[in-house]
Amino acid sequence: MNNIAVLYDAGQAVLSTFDLDEVLQRILEIARDYFHLRNVAIGLLDKKAQQLYIRSQIGWDEGQDRIRLALGQGITGAAALKKQPVYAPDVSEDPRYVCAAKSTRSELAIPLMVRDEVVGVLDCQSDHVDHFDPQTIDLLMLFSTHASIALQNARLYSLEQQRARQLQAINAIAQQTTAVLELEDLLARVCELIQSAFRVSHVSLFLREDRDLVLRAHHGTLTPRIPQGGRFPANTEPWATILAGNGGATETDMRGASAKFFDESAARICIPLVSFGQTLGILALDSALPDAFRDGDLQSLESVADICATAIQNAHYVERVKQLAYLDGLTGIFNRRHFEMRILEEIERARRYNTAMAIIMADIDHFKRLNDEFGHVLGDEVLRQVSSLFNKQVRRIDVVCRYGGEEFCILLTQANSEHAVSIAEKLRKMVAGWQFPGVPCTVTISAGVAAFPQHGTTRDQLVKAADAALYAAKQAGRNQVCLGREAHSQAAGS
Repeated sequence: MNNIAVLYDAGQAVLSTFDLDEVLQRILEIARDYFHLRNVAIGLLDKKAQQLYIRSQIGWDEGQDRIRLALGQGITGAAALKKQPVYAPDVSEDPRYVCAAKSTRSELAIPLMVRDEVVGVLDCQSDHVDHFDPQTIDLLMLFSTHASIALQNARLYSLEQQRARQLQAINAIAQQTTAVLELEDLLARVCELIQSAFRVSHVSLFLREDRDLVLRAHHGTLTPRIPQGGRFPANTEPWATILAGNGGATETDMRGASAKFFDESAARICIPLVSFGQTLGILALDSALPDAFRDGDLQSLESVADICATAIQNAHYVERVKQLAYLDGLTGIFNRRHFEMRILEEIERARRYNTAMAIIMADIDHFKRLNDEFGHVLGDEVLRQVSSLFNKQVRRIDVVCRYGGEEFCILLTQANSEHAVSIAEKLRKMVAGWQFPGVPCTVTISAGVAAFPQHGTTRDQLVKAADAALYAAKQAGRNQVCLGREAHSQAAGS
């Protein structure tokens, strides 16, 4: 009767909650206390991998709970494969034994079954040889039926709760992303919303740029291995397969993997961002726990990815529309409005990080005469070709603008005066040696250079210094580059 009372109490205890972690903990504590065990664990079955992974344990040696056992491997794997208890009275004599704790002398593994399907294994270990007598084994088998039902109920309840949260999250993400049109703000907001709604450790957004994937935004608690803006080839695996439209990819245990973006990442799920047949990038969710993602998560996350892809496409469209307002209609390069915005940003960046920046003011020599002699159509073509030459010769981070008429201004990021002069000289030589179709004479430019903070610390000071240097180059005979006067010289001369 005492055994029946123990069994009844144990059954009531494990069936009194729907919280999965709490159910697992109660099962282990009851098994340990009622059956006087030193080490107990529950391994759950990963159906896709056909492996058992330790979901909860008491008494195991540190790090041993990270092992994964294939069906048939170890005492627990054998119990899962046979769908019946497996007992090793003396583990030192059982070749199947996989060590979880050095103190273990005997081990009993009982499959946790639901409708003739194995969902996990209750693994009981003792520091005594032949600890489990037939009556104890029978009681543990009966207890395992209560544990199986409690485990399944908790998993179903957890799944329903998760689905409800995910549906609410999908609705919230859809509502909030439609209201955000600035791309950078949108990406940051999406990561924050998904990380909170899906309760994962970290969320990242990678967008395609040329042949690379670029980390554009991320949010969470893990330690990044690459900085925001970091890039890597998109044709490597698993990215190439995901981007090819073959669906999402789930990695259940990454603890020993080197190709991951966060130090503590143990599991990851990646979904392509597809809009109107175009793959824009990848949405990645990382967890610090192995086996953190279920098969059902993929469908919900694909819905989220579709919403995000549409929002990103909308933001790209808005960005392009805005960019058109900053482009010169004739040459296709940036206009003066963009220059005025960017020079303030570059000065502020140089001041904040104590770095240099420079500007080049360049002007096509005798352009009015060229227009008068050969016509405005040919003059416009010269402007377009000079703009193209400038764009091809500077770095991607530099900005070429049409300042007005035949005058150009080039913003050079992290460049001192010497570097700026060498770039201006390279541009001067390139133009002078270029054969412009339909123009029988040589086309040349004059340029003036000014650098922060050497020639000024404000927009007006730098533009004034560069413009004065350009005027000096014109006065000196054109087709040459002049460096601006330093700021203290300007002040003395004014």
